[in-house]
Amino acid sequence: MAPAMAGFIVDGTDPQTWDDIVAAALAALGEEFTVTPEPAAPARPGTAADGLSQRATWYDTFDWRLSKAGVTLEYVPGRGGSELRLSSAKPDADADVTQPVAGWQPSRPHLIGDLEGGPVGARLASLVAMRALIPVAATVTATAAYRLLNSDGKTVARLLVDQPAVTGPQPGPLPPRLAVAEVRGYQAQARRAVRLLTAVTGLSAGARPLFADALRLTGRRPGDYSNKVDAEISADMPAAGAAATILLRLLDTIDANGGGVLADIDTEFLHDLRVSVRRTRSALKLFGDVLALTAEELECYAAGFKWVGDLTTPTRDLDVHLLDFPGTVRSLAAARPDDLEPFRAYLEGRRRREFRVLTRGLRSPRYAALTQEWRARLSKIQQERAGSATGRRNRAGHRYQPPGGSARVLAAERTRAAFVKVAKRGAAITPDSPAQDLHDLRKRGKELRYALEFFAPLHEPGAYANVVGDLKRLQDCLGEFQDTEVQIEEIRSIAAAMLAAHEAPAVTLLAMGEVTAGLAARQRAARADFERRFTAFADVAGQRRMAALLRGGTA
Repeated sequence: MAPAMAGFIVDGTDPQTWDDIVAAALAALGEEFTVTPEPAAPARPGTAADGLSQRATWYDTFDWRLSKAGVTLEYVPGRGGSELRLSSAKPDADADVTQPVAGWQPSRPHLIGDLEGGPVGARLASLVAMRALIPVAATVTATAAYRLLNSDGKTVARLLVDQPAVTGPQPGPLPPRLAVAEVRGYQAQARRAVRLLTAVTGLSAGARPLFADALRLTGRRPGDYSNKVDAEISADMPAAGAAATILLRLLDTIDANGGGVLADIDTEFLHDLRVSVRRTRSALKLFGDVLALTAEELECYAAGFKWVGDLTTPTRDLDVHLLDFPGTVRSLAAARPDDLEPFRAYLEGRRRREFRVLTRGLRSPRYAALTQEWRARLSKIQQERAGSATGRRNRAGHRYQPPGGSARVLAAERTRAAFVKVAKRGAAITPDSPAQDLHDLRKRGKELRYALEFFAPLHEPGAYANVVGDLKRLQDCLGEFQDTEVQIEEIRSIAAAMLAAHEAPAVTLLAMGEVTAGLAARQRAARADFERRFTAFADVAGQRRMAALLRGGTA
């Protein structure tokens, strides 16, 4: 049978009307053709064992990396074999490939290693990286087929009526889809059938992806999660309202990642949760005073999120070691890759133990009370300040100034103060300064970066990009310096623990020594590069860029 020449989708969101529209379509075709059901739907790739229904599951990462890249990944089971289909929305792209899979479990997440050795895995490896492919929508489609007969009783076209439905936790029907398929030698009759369907009220010509309809029914949309600080604030908002809005956005990210951390789906759930915890702690330092909390309350919440940060640190540090392990192995010059296997096994065992501690903490009443009470308090502050500044003027016609100032004033004051701290501390560092001075500067740099991110909607994009670009290059240098030092100390500590437990062959200790030597070389290179990076950030030109941002760079 030739492929469908035209497709239609039933309009509307009321399932009670869909059968009537399909019946109207069949009646319209019946005016010129004899419409007779076929006993079974024509065979399609991926049809289920009954030959009448087709299942499909679509995947993406939690942060929608596939959608952002313009590709979709679909799993289709079939009697002749199941496969993954990678499709691109770009007509000139060559990303449309398939990969047979056996034993695939469609309802659970899959790391890219599960696709190793196939064309789909090869295409997605760099895009997905350490993130898991998570099922985001699943459907089952029942198909009814009809033959359109002419006056001689010959089949001149076929009509396929798909009745899709979402399966899983939020099941529900989707709008039916109709397609006219040609029969060789009767193209004119098929075109006539298309014209008849075009005139049916409630049918829209088109081929909207089934994936899009399934997402819409489940309340999802591509890009509905991001770890960015994209709080909806405006320059004239009361400072307290803006601060509460920013902190609520951070809490949303913490809550969104909690389930993925507990399920241990991939390492980025914990990473994103930790980043939002760090941002929350920095926000409390930067502008916690405008929230009208008592000093005791502010200290209590700050201590609570410090506890969460400390709770998550051991598991994240071990994740970093394990994620870097392939690169560590490749960096070996004298040792052999197998020499580090006991080190990997030790890391994995220790990670399992630390993860159990982490899950107990995240499931504890203390954690639940912290996040729930914090949300309630912030929501109250946000509601109390909502709409108190926008567009309001006093009797003299002057713009209303909310108590505690506006978000514009808060952004300028706190960002300027954070910049001054970084500039002063960085200028005081000399080649003889201890490593701790660079660590402290990195912390102040993070606070400045977070201040810029918190108030990004208030700044002119070009000025903002210039300042953040300078700061990011400095942060990369400081991060390399501190991260390598932390890894060196951890490897030394782990080597001592393995030696004490008689789990460290001599060749493994030698290989670990080579790894630390490589880390030390990277740390020295970062230290040597610091002065150049800091000068580019805080010299006269850098100060002017910051001044321009704070003086008039508000959107």
